[in-house]
Amino acid sequence: MTDAPGTDSPGGAEPSDAAIARARELLADAASALREASARQEFLAEYVPERRVLGIPRAARMAATGRVWRLGALVVDEAGVAYTTGRVVRAERPARKSITAESVAEQRALQAAAVKGGIPEGATVVFDAPEIDLDALGRQEVGLEVASGPLVLRDGVVHVRWSPSMPDALMPLDAYLRDRVDLLVHPPQGA
Repeated sequence: MTDAPGTDSPGGAEPSDAAIARARELLADAASALREASARQEFLAEYVPERRVLGIPRAARMAATGRVWRLGALVVDEAGVAYTTGRVVRAERPARKSITAESVAEQRALQAAAVKGGIPEGATVVFDAPEIDLDALGRQEVGLEVASGPLVLRDGVVHVRWSPSMPDALMPLDAYLRDRVDLLVHPPQGA
């Protein structure tokens, strides 16, 4: 007797299809819970580098593309779409200070770019955050691990790799979201 495709799980769906559908449901539920709790949101933005428009120089800026909740290794928007947490800055006006460290100068330039893009001063901005392709997880060959950003499909379960430098730092997506949503809805005192 041979195993026909689609007979591994109830309803004729592949195990990876069921895992992807469950991941989408978990992300949508997390977004809904965060929205209902009025949890603190951050701006998702695209960095637009300095350039010339009709010969006139335009300063670098960040163009806001939406509002998100940052959940550690993941960023989730109001529709439940997940992104890899990219770079994070707080929008601040440019300061005229003598800077010796190149990394500090770059950080301040990014902060100023956020304000130049119309993001309110003091707001947190997440950028360089690519959308996670959940469908890519479904293109798994049997026995292989497939990843899209910090999400990993292993043994029919979607996990979050919460530390990119540790390949085995995996936590099932449902437990990860439950913990992170709870932390954002009920932040520790003083946070």
